[in-house]
Amino acid sequence: MRNFFHFLKSKVFLIQLGLALLVLILVIFLALRWLNSTTNHNEFVEVPDFGKMSVPDMRKAVEEAHLRFEVLDSANFNPDYPRFSIIEQNPPAGNKVKENRKIYFTVNPSGYKQVTVPKIIQVTQRNATSMLRAVGLDVQRVTYIDELGKDMVYQIKYKGKYISPGDKLPKTSKIELVCGNGTIPDQARVQAESQ
Repeated sequence: MRNFFHFLKSKVFLIQLGLALLVLILVIFLALRWLNSTTNHNEFVEVPDFGKMSVPDMRKAVEEAHLRFEVLDSANFNPDYPRFSIIEQNPPAGNKVKENRKIYFTVNPSGYKQVTVPKIIQVTQRNATSMLRAVGLDVQRVTYIDELGKDMVYQIKYKGKYISPGDKLPKTSKIELVCGNGTIPDQARVQAESQ
């Protein structure tokens, strides 16, 4: 044990220890320099605002900014943005990112998605309106015809044409409900009287 402590105080051990520390410091210094150059430390690109850009314009701007991109699924149609334009981006505009960073985009589709007209024939106007709103359709107006069922839906119209439950319409379409006014139709009276 005495020899070991004597060795720790020797000139040979101290020189070896000094050389080892010097090599360690040199390796750490070189590793940090290499990391700085390969990771572009303190070199950032500001993310441009891609909002309302068309997809081809966005591609060009992404390449010019030395970034990459990925288009996510289209969102629900937003009438405030042009068709096939960028609605959202992540990271947002103005953020500082590394070169070659991937930017994620959400694109406005060409129009509202199609929804199925629910089965609202022989349903009350109030319930029919709720069912239509639930799928994304709006009731523009209600007209009445002579039918016994007061406020009962007998027909559905879209842009003046009759449609049927199960038909597909663009979401947010305005439709017209044709309901009964509670009056017995003349045809039914004539048939009842002739019997």
